[in-house]
Amino acid sequence: MKTTTFEVHSGNRPAVVDLSAKCAAFVAELGDGLLNVFVPHATAGVAIIETGSGSDDDLLASLDDLLPTDDRWRHRHGSPGHGRDHVLPAYIAPSIAIPVIEGRLGLGTWQSICLVDPNGDNPTRTVRLTFLTG
Repeated sequence: MKTTTFEVHSGNRPAVVDLSAKCAAFVAELGDGLLNVFVPHATAGVAIIETGSGSDDDLLASLDDLLPTDDRWRHRHGSPGHGRDHVLPAYIAPSIAIPVIEGRLGLGTWQSICLVDPNGDNPTRTVRLTFLTG
């Protein structure tokens, strides 16, 4: 098993950050196996989506529709509506596994590995990459 961590500055507003290049560099020349991408945070997740075509903005907008930032949440510290950020990992998991074939990510043509971070209260996130040889 090989593992590493790095930090991502997601900013002070909801963001979708493409991690694909860092993931590809990590697995380059490692052979066949599985890459696990994990964010050790209670208010962020990891998703595989198309980026650059508006899908990232659509994802954030759909999260606002599904999990509004209003006063309905029992969890109330932080910014108004922050309780919804703590519900996010039930919808967008904090980890995903991606097949790696001959040192290359087994993603589809338009797929990107992304950090999904709706929480502007925590602008810096840690990402853990773990490669399991297969």
